Amino acid sequence: MGDAGCAPAEPTWLEVGTAADIAFFHDPEEALAEIRALIDAGELDGVDYVVQRVAHREKRLFVADMDSTMITVECIDELADYAGIKPQIAEVTERAMRGELDFAEALTARVALLKGLDDGVIDVCRAERVVLTPGARTLVQTLRAQGVMTVLVSGGFTRFADPVAAEIGFDVAVANVLELEEGKLSGAVGQPIVDAERKRAELIAHAGKLDIDLSESVAIGDGANDIPMIMTAGLGIAYHAKQKARDAADAAINHGDLTAVLYMLGIPRREWVEG
Repeated sequence: MGDAGCAPAEPTWLEVGTAADIAFFHDPEEALAEIRALIDAGELDGVDYVVQRVAHREKRLFVADMDSTMITVECIDELADYAGIKPQIAEVTERAMRGELDFAEALTARVALLKGLDDGVIDVCRAERVVLTPGARTLVQTLRAQGVMTVLVSGGFTRFADPVAAEIGFDVAVANVLELEEGKLSGAVGQPIVDAERKRAELIAHAGKLDIDLSESVAIGDGANDIPMIMTAGLGIAYHAKQKARDAADAAINHGDLTAVLYMLGIPRREWVEG
């Protein structure tokens, strides 16, 4: 960073040996470019980082994706496994998350393939397959203790999102509805679909409800359908994400767990609420 003319100060440790703040007085974009160049050169291997202005570092709204962000799996892929069609569903999911397919169209097509699956399988799938991402509860519980509103907004399904949100401690959950006929999946998903623009709209709407500037919000996700909300938030974070999401984000967590978000917001470990 010194080569970029940033004149960084000595580190202030949030957690010795784990996370530090380094203040500088210069163009953040130049600092960001310098850091990325160091990472590409292999000189900052294993480091997660964020370059941000001190103003509005403390946030009042947190909006998060669910699948492969707050939980470790893609629920539709796991549900498809019970129908014996996981490989063909998972391939479409991967392409949609990379931004190669229209999200709504891809979701509609995948749900159609699940037609006839017994409703009870959803609960079995959730119990057997859904695992919280390490740090999820600590992150959300700590933010709520600090007065931050927390919103889970998922392109997945309410039958997964509602219990996950309750277990982690989110204030609000928004997701798609799987439609049923006589106790089985009808092959249709309720409209309108929670897609990329809906996620962005939820971020804006909740900021409006709180009467805050978008600079006071943070959003996190892993896929292409998270990009609009990531780019709209005051701090957009890509979590172990696809390349398009990483490129669009202000920060990327590629190595740490979800508690890295707390360090990015300047919250030291002694203030965490352990989940």
